[in-house]
Amino acid sequence: GIEKSEAIDVLAQALANLNMEQEMQFLPPEEASAVQELIALGGRAPVAAFNRSHGEVRLMGPGRMEREEPWLDPVSPLEALWYRGFLYRAFDETAEGMLEFYYLPQELLGQFPEAVVEEKDQTSQALEPLEPPEGVPSQGQVNAVDDLTTLLAEALRTVEMESERPSMDNFLLDPDPDRQSLLLNLAAEKAWLREDESGLRPTRAAVDWLKSGREAQLFELADAWSSSSWNDLCHTPGLICDGQNWQNDPILARTALLDAIPQTEHWYSLEALVDLIRNSNPDFQRPDGNYDTWYVRDAETGGYLVGFESWEYVEGRLIRFLLLGPMSWLGIAIVSGPPQDAIFRLSDSGLKWLGGRQPLEKEEKPPIVVHPDATILVAHNADRYLRFQVARIAELEAVDGRKPYHYRLTPRSLALAAEQGISVERLLRFLTQASAAEVPKSLQRAAGRWSEKGVEGRLESVIVLRVSDAEILQTLRSNPKTRDFLGEFLGDLAVAIKPQKWPQFRAACAQLGLFIDDAL
Repeated sequence: GIEKSEAIDVLAQALANLNMEQEMQFLPPEEASAVQELIALGGRAPVAAFNRSHGEVRLMGPGRMEREEPWLDPVSPLEALWYRGFLYRAFDETAEGMLEFYYLPQELLGQFPEAVVEEKDQTSQALEPLEPPEGVPSQGQVNAVDDLTTLLAEALRTVEMESERPSMDNFLLDPDPDRQSLLLNLAAEKAWLREDESGLRPTRAAVDWLKSGREAQLFELADAWSSSSWNDLCHTPGLICDGQNWQNDPILARTALLDAIPQTEHWYSLEALVDLIRNSNPDFQRPDGNYDTWYVRDAETGGYLVGFESWEYVEGRLIRFLLLGPMSWLGIAIVSGPPQDAIFRLSDSGLKWLGGRQPLEKEEKPPIVVHPDATILVAHNADRYLRFQVARIAELEAVDGRKPYHYRLTPRSLALAAEQGISVERLLRFLTQASAAEVPKSLQRAAGRWSEKGVEGRLESVIVLRVSDAEILQTLRSNPKTRDFLGEFLGDLAVAIKPQKWPQFRAACAQLGLFIDDAL
């Protein structure tokens, strides 16, 4: 019956003087378990995650509280603790931003000085080592370095030449578009590429990277990925990220995975790793425990994946992709077997990288080989900066992962070299030094002739139309419906027609009453 403000003081004093250990003995088991978990977590837990474990606290205004009297019939252990005055909630700043927590007041938490804050054991002890598969090397993939070298070299091409260039799929050892996106994103974030009026161009920092050893290059790519803004979640197979009004932090997922992977040379089950993280650290990328705010759809059904029940379809898929995708692409991890039953281990380089050890700098770097037919062969284990320089003067041909890189000197590549200020004399001098042998005489003569006379021959793809009577060609030449389709005359009975114009030309001939026999 006292005034409200005075009642608050009395109640606060009474709560502060509670014997919590004694109170815990009289709490129902579910409520006591929630308090014990909160104590083990250091006295606080994110609201959404704790609701998932122990039920929610319904938020009510004064009118509803007066009608329903929820303290008499709480819907969950947390709601019961809330109305006992043992549980409170507030926002606090964290490394992941402002989060809302349930917490025990310090006056109550301080009565448990011996309580040990629970550290989530998401490490290897819970993962059981497996027998190693046969025939799998201890070194992971290393071709991310080779393909990024190819992409950096491609950036040297002029805008006009890029428009004529086919897809990069034939020129990369692994043409996966997500992998290519990751490599280009890392190159941009490392300032290895800059944009000018002609497009993207390699920088001095890219040259420094190209000159380092292969393992050092891989370590630098792994470092870049670990802190990159490239969003692994939105590249995860089976997921579609929608909307602009939400965001996730890709670094949180990578950190959780790298913390959970055992830093040993043993093999482990990927599914066991997913289960371990789900049991020990399920909220690794949603620290607030809220699974209803992201706009992520299932690519197959089109439906939105919301609620903790979608964890396997979002978080589970992401963990698998991080290992099967970026970590495998960058040579950090080795994966064996089909995705649904994969096993993995950290590569030797991955163990060194995670352990903070220095990369191996010594490596064999064979010279290039220059052939008389204007081809240049560059081995996969050759110096990447050397291959980058070859790409400035020669055109890369389709890549076969089992063979050396094949480059070819062409009038177009020589013209591109000239645009970069590389003279024929300098080009021949470079080839001599890089191959440790004299450039074939025939190639020296061909380069010299091009320097003096330019292009002296050109191959073209055309369709040749042959007719039985020279008057037919004269008719086609004089008729306005057909004359614009004709190219160079190859005598009295033949004319060249560009392939892309052939369907229209054939139709125009039919309108003139002339059927063309199409043997193509």
